[in-house]
Amino acid sequence: MTETPPPPSDTPEGAGSTPPPPPNPYASQPPPPADPYAGNPPTAGQSPYGAAPTGSNPYGADPYPVAPMGPPPVAGAQPAGVLPRFLARLIDGIIFGVVSFALGAALGTVVGGLLGGIAYLGYYIYLESNRGQTLGKQIMGLKVHGASGGNPTTDEAMRRNIWYVVGIASVIPVIGVLLSLASLVIAIAIAVTISQDPLKRGWHDKFANTSVTKG
Repeated sequence: MTETPPPPSDTPEGAGSTPPPPPNPYASQPPPPADPYAGNPPTAGQSPYGAAPTGSNPYGADPYPVAPMGPPPVAGAQPAGVLPRFLARLIDGIIFGVVSFALGAALGTVVGGLLGGIAYLGYYIYLESNRGQTLGKQIMGLKVHGASGGNPTTDEAMRRNIWYVVGIASVIPVIGVLLSLASLVIAIAIAVTISQDPLKRGWHDKFANTSVTKG
């Protein structure tokens, strides 16, 4: 017996056949990206892009560098204000005023003034770096501290007192008046910056990374 072929699907006899499914419009699309949290969700505060290196800023270099904070605080000591520091320098000035007068009388005003000023600067550098205080500071109970917390180094003591070179040069004729005014302006700037700073550090202290305490 000859088998009768099935009727075509477009004939009424084939109307009950299931049509083929429509093509998938997303068949050619790439698969979605993998979930970065799959299997290992980040903890609170953790970035899904990985941890930044320790001590680094994930947004680049800091636009405002942090300035050194100076020597560590000394137990039982308080930052020295303007008045005791002024009195200590006044005492030292009176002591060296006698020396400068003697040198001026022996060598002349200009030479004696220059030598006396250089000796005055050396006096501050030597005593502050070796004892942390001049005679005036010792009388007033003040002490200078370097960046390490102990006595300033010779370099630190020199940097915090280098402004006095302007005062030394004020004995030079002709320009002496201008240098004397400049020295006065510097001294006023030191007093103002001491009074405005929470740690009572003048601009010369910040330049040398030193501090002065009382106690």
